[in-house]
Amino acid sequence: MSVSDQAESAVELRDGSRVRLRQGHSSDKQLLMRGFTRLSPESRYRRFLVAMPELTDEMVRYLTVIDHHDHEAIVALDDKTGEGVGVARYVRSKERPDVAEVAVTVIDDWQGRGIGTLLLEAISARARAEGIHTFTALVLATNEEMIDLFRRLDPVRIIDRAPGTVELEVQIPDAGVAPALKKLLGIAAQTRAANGPGAGSDSRAPR
Repeated sequence: MSVSDQAESAVELRDGSRVRLRQGHSSDKQLLMRGFTRLSPESRYRRFLVAMPELTDEMVRYLTVIDHHDHEAIVALDDKTGEGVGVARYVRSKERPDVAEVAVTVIDDWQGRGIGTLLLEAISARARAEGIHTFTALVLATNEEMIDLFRRLDPVRIIDRAPGTVELEVQIPDAGVAPALKKLLGIAAQTRAANGPGAGSDSRAPR
């Protein structure tokens, strides 16, 4: 997949590898499916909270139908190959328009390099730009990595607990936006201008 439409410079991670961030597109179906095959069964379970041996056509459509307002996705691409190595997405709540459910997934062999934090910062910037002030996330109670990731944003509040899962709520910090993230906001504006407002909206949660 070409990455020539990305306006961002590559970001160097703490191990020296480099990634590029851009918004998700409806043309990302094959990129998404290839990335899914590189997730371990454990990573798939942590992401979807159920055993997920493969993505259904319906799930692929849902994950790639993005309006960049109520449903946003930010993709991290390997700067060398252009392959997807991580994704963050939010879906706005119908009942609480300033709240969105968020999910972050990183390919197993790219975990531990700082991509999760980078993606969460990027999706937070997009959420702020779209009037979202609070993130919620339903995670496994044993998923300490995700809980720690949220703690880097702000103190995490547990708003619900079910057997084996924890629902988290965190206020998105009112922080400045780094230059790379400002470019993401510019890309968002260009995408909405090209596709029209509300194109492809889907209000379901990103689980």
